[in-house]
Amino acid sequence: MSMAEWEARAGELELEWRAFIDGRFVAAQSGATFDCINPANGQLLTKVAACDAADAELAVEAARWAFTDRRWAGMAPKYRKQLLLRFAALLREHQEELALLETIDMGKPIGDAMNYDAPAAANCIAWNAEAIDKFYDQVAPVEEDALALVTREPIGVVAAIVPWNFPLVMACWKLGPALATGNSVILKPSEKSPLSALKLAALAKQAGIPDGVFNVLPGFGHTVGEALAMHMDVDCITFTGSTRVGKHLLECAGKSNLKRTFMECGGKSPNIILSDAPDLDLAARVAASAIFYNQGEVCTAASRLLVQNNIKSAFVDRVLEYAYDWVCDNPIDPATRLGAMVDAAQMKQVLNYIEIGKQEGATLLLGGEQVLRESGGYYIAPTIFDDVHPNMRIYREEIFGPVLSITGFDTLEEAINLANDSCYGLAAAVWTADLTRAVKASRALRAGTVFVNNWDGGDMTMPFGGYKQSGNGRDKSIHALEKYTELKSTWIQLT
Repeated sequence: MSMAEWEARAGELELEWRAFIDGRFVAAQSGATFDCINPANGQLLTKVAACDAADAELAVEAARWAFTDRRWAGMAPKYRKQLLLRFAALLREHQEELALLETIDMGKPIGDAMNYDAPAAANCIAWNAEAIDKFYDQVAPVEEDALALVTREPIGVVAAIVPWNFPLVMACWKLGPALATGNSVILKPSEKSPLSALKLAALAKQAGIPDGVFNVLPGFGHTVGEALAMHMDVDCITFTGSTRVGKHLLECAGKSNLKRTFMECGGKSPNIILSDAPDLDLAARVAASAIFYNQGEVCTAASRLLVQNNIKSAFVDRVLEYAYDWVCDNPIDPATRLGAMVDAAQMKQVLNYIEIGKQEGATLLLGGEQVLRESGGYYIAPTIFDDVHPNMRIYREEIFGPVLSITGFDTLEEAINLANDSCYGLAAAVWTADLTRAVKASRALRAGTVFVNNWDGGDMTMPFGGYKQSGNGRDKSIHALEKYTELKSTWIQLT
């Protein structure tokens, strides 16, 4: 569709603003709401229910009852599979609406939302649905007068707290395996981007997922998020977001009922370019896209570019050439590659880091300023710093914006040390034509995902998560289903 057609569709949207509890859309118990702003122009989209502890209590009660009476957990896996496949089909039927909600809610380009976010969400639900009846229990090898069973059971009530940068996809990364394994789920979307989560609730209801099994509580982290994290009847918190919040949620688990906690947190991912990379032009193009895609609001953004010094000057010139293709514009335009920052606060934070980079002595090669001010939206030009040293804050701290830091190195060993010199360990990449160097580097890099001669490769079959302060647990793959289950040993003495 053209930009005019997308704008017309946006004008026709009926935006759900209420929470979804026990199969019904309801206002917050307090009646409170918060403003949902379009980051492309700073205008109000709607006011959304601001849930708090009272709403959390209702949702947990509904989820617990749905789990206890086994309306979902006790359903034969093949029937849960059918309903989740219907859910996935409805996501595909409504993918244009879902993509549009992502764009107007958090500023990502409509082309990205249509080509990745919406179809990836549907694929995630379908993949987990298909895995349900292929997830086998075990019989332990014991003596003949006993039968020893090792079984997995759903963990219970799962609270999923998801971020604003990929609201739809991150929600489905949690929903897919948690629902597939028979749990009840309470989804808490970010207050910066709640709209697609509320649409998910409507589609889940339409698909036939029983009331109480899936609930959505929009609101703020310090109110409803905190209430879920501290609730004694929530069995698991699964989270994607900042390391600071992840640490706090771990504290809440310890202070409450020792609930299971799975944190997918921040990153400061290194992208290592060796002089023998098989295609330096491709590596330069990918280096630009790996930091500017989704406005740099990506936990795995390749924000640290490490380039071997004997090719550094020419390679940086190539990266700059490709960076000029990333032009900020209205995210509802299908031609736009770089959309708006999610809100004014995030834009201010990124601009502050840019000023810090200048003050620390890094060389600003490109960008570094707010653009399109006349739109009323929150846009930052793609920004590149060279001569960035490991002691600089822009090298060490997650910026979560379109800001690239470039550092030179001489040897692979030096590059590995630079890459691992971080409290994070989410993703890393190495570009080389030497298979031995590639394997040695991939083994040495302390990251949950290592890319060789690419960035962001992989699909639903690959687990996703990080080392160190990038979190624990894994999303995606069969490993994600395991984390939403309890392992039970049953020893049957035979007579």
